[in-house]
Amino acid sequence: MNQKLDWPVFAISGGALVLFVVASLMNAGAVADMVDLLFGWATSYFGAFWQVFMVLVFAIALGLMISRYGNVRLGVQNRPDTNYFKWIAMIVTTLMAGGGVFWAAAEPIYHFLETPPMYGDVPPAEEATVTPALAQSFLDWGFLAWAVNGTLVAVVVMYGQSKGMPLKPRILLFPIFGEKIMKRSVLGTLVDTCAIVAVAAGTIGPIGFLGLQAAYMMDDLFGIPNTLITQLVVVAVLILIAAISAMTGIHKGIQFLSRFNVIFALVLSVVILLLGPARFIIDSFIESYGIYVQDFLKLAFYRGDEDWLSQWTLFFWGWFIGYAPMMGIFIGRISNGRTLRELFLAVIIIAPLVMNFWFTVIGGSGIFFEQQNPGSVGGPLDEGGLAASINAIVTQLPLGFWIAAAFLVVTVVFVATTADTMSYTISMSITGRENPQKGVRVFWAVIMGAVASVLIVIGESSVDALQSFIVVTAVPVSLILLPILWLAPRVAKKMAKDQGIK
Repeated sequence: MNQKLDWPVFAISGGALVLFVVASLMNAGAVADMVDLLFGWATSYFGAFWQVFMVLVFAIALGLMISRYGNVRLGVQNRPDTNYFKWIAMIVTTLMAGGGVFWAAAEPIYHFLETPPMYGDVPPAEEATVTPALAQSFLDWGFLAWAVNGTLVAVVVMYGQSKGMPLKPRILLFPIFGEKIMKRSVLGTLVDTCAIVAVAAGTIGPIGFLGLQAAYMMDDLFGIPNTLITQLVVVAVLILIAAISAMTGIHKGIQFLSRFNVIFALVLSVVILLLGPARFIIDSFIESYGIYVQDFLKLAFYRGDEDWLSQWTLFFWGWFIGYAPMMGIFIGRISNGRTLRELFLAVIIIAPLVMNFWFTVIGGSGIFFEQQNPGSVGGPLDEGGLAASINAIVTQLPLGFWIAAAFLVVTVVFVATTADTMSYTISMSITGRENPQKGVRVFWAVIMGAVASVLIVIGESSVDALQSFIVVTAVPVSLILLPILWLAPRVAKKMAKDQGIK
């Protein structure tokens, strides 16, 4: 199938980003107010749907993994392109890397200082609060978050790919509409556009946020003034890394950065365990995971405090749902030749365990130091935000300055990895090619960095507004994703039949 640049999708998705920037330049306050209004509407009217949807995706994925359909080989190859470690590294660093560094330090502390409402009988900032704080963090970055991004969506995507369809978001509706959805159609254009705008907003926001937070960390650590120039230089360096990585492709730059990130993060975890409160971290992880599993449905379906939910779990659910179509395409692209069971085991078991342990190493250390010296982490977090919490935690360790500097490096590279993979995936979606032109890949990396830079110049509120906007974009994306609940089992059954699996 000869694929060319899809100009309607390119123009509408790019135009939406330009419109957001122009509107922010004209009146940033009005844009922020409008996004806040839409954000509240999205979480109020779709929050319960998202909560049920996330649990159903996980439950169906778990069922498929342990069934005979787990033996289905995905894609069009008999063997994978990459070894297991490189493959896992790309999955881990792409799906959650952009948020998993800063939030790993901040979220457990937030919940420790203000007990999650479902555990309202536990007083805040007490020893008994450690377990609920970590259990809530595990929910937000655990089984459900990973399942929606890399399981059922990837299966439907890879079924379409096995039938010769190009890797575009509209491929999710291929089992319903057939090849006509893959041609120029209004519905197909809308599906692609919604998915691209959602993932672009979800990537540009963290890029801008990183520029602001990394500049804060550089000021705190090295005395480099936290100015607009510093913030823009950080974004420029990040985009340079992302553009080079996207240009060199999946099997070179993206794979190299992913492997570097995972190894670097593992080394940092070991160092913190050796120099920090290792016993507290391990005990807290085991106990909190027990509570997380025991109270899983209670946490997942909690509806008591809608304002709190919209700021925490529903914000994350909207973010992850907005990413899901493009993440599914990327996971499909790198998982050719893997079995369904291999993919699901990696995405809904291994990756959440790794992420949750990472949260305990970083956030658990923060809780430990906050217990020993109240205000030592909570104070900086309240005054300086997420980046301040990382510095406040690791600088209390031996060799704290060097560990903090290492965190600055790994954070920049983590976000760069998300930016390069999303640039690559957006390019695949617009061109329909598994290996899109280098110029298109670089263009999307540069344009996302440029938009982030403009928003930083306008003001931090514009960056925050764009981060919140992905929750608004999750509304149409969640409706696009709804059919995967029955399509994924159906196409898994078809693939099993085609492959003679009984």
